[in-house]
Amino acid sequence: MRRNKERKKRRMLKVVLALAGSLLMAGGVYGYFFYDNVKQTVNKKMHEPVETIDIQETEKKVKERESLHILLLGVDRHEGTSGRSDTMVVLTLDPTHDRMQMVSIPRDTRTTIEDLGTEDKINHAYAFGGTDMAVDTVETFLDISLDYYVRLNMEGMSQFIDSVGGITVENEFSFDHEDMTFEKGPLELNGREALGYVRMRKEDPQGDKGRNERQRQVIQAVIEKGTNITSVGKYGDILQVLGNNVSTNMSFSDMRNIAVNYRSSRENIETYQIAGEGQMIDDIYYLMVSDKEVEKVNQLIQKFES
Repeated sequence: MRRNKERKKRRMLKVVLALAGSLLMAGGVYGYFFYDNVKQTVNKKMHEPVETIDIQETEKKVKERESLHILLLGVDRHEGTSGRSDTMVVLTLDPTHDRMQMVSIPRDTRTTIEDLGTEDKINHAYAFGGTDMAVDTVETFLDISLDYYVRLNMEGMSQFIDSVGGITVENEFSFDHEDMTFEKGPLELNGREALGYVRMRKEDPQGDKGRNERQRQVIQAVIEKGTNITSVGKYGDILQVLGNNVSTNMSFSDMRNIAVNYRSSRENIETYQIAGEGQMIDDIYYLMVSDKEVEKVNQLIQKFES
């Protein structure tokens, strides 16, 4: 490689992806009157470089329209702590073949934490060493090089969905969760309701598989809604939410280039979740991922570079 390498909120994969999608497609949302506000928000509030990623190499790839690998981190922070990245997704954009791939890394995956040399859950890397250590650990685990990262503070999720005016999903069966009832059929959801919609798992006959499908529904609904916002007022709300809850090593210029040159990548979306076997070690649950599975995932990602 070219570079060194609780419970409710952890299921919010959709938020990170939705926000990342809005970021990547930002060029299609802002107009002339918003240009300076977007630039200031990104460069002054959201931009946070990391040493692990060689941004000059990345910029060369963007210039030549090569595939990009982006680490999406959903961080659940608690007072007095740095938090843990309970959502980790490797997003690959392939402009040559107009496609996008999302590879989800389960939070309990046991692997070596880079710079520490200890075996632990992969989501602990962020808690121990912030974004740099999380990036380094994922790169080593999957034997890939990352080009960008997007980090979301999960408490901003509900705000984001409300800022785009809510979303619409098609619910396959009726169920209750907490104090909310979700009827079968098309549903209009606000931020809090969207959280409840994807949190439910026990009543789903397909378990995690069904929950993951609802996550994908919400991801697509938010990206679609976010990239079609035309109201000045709503756009200002979106900027405020992003500025307060998202960090990334993308500069405004990077986002603009990606918005222009990689826009077609979202036309075809493929998803994959890393598989493994659960195991208790010293009374702690881990997901053990085999070398064969890691190699499979590596090949899936590398395929998007061809």
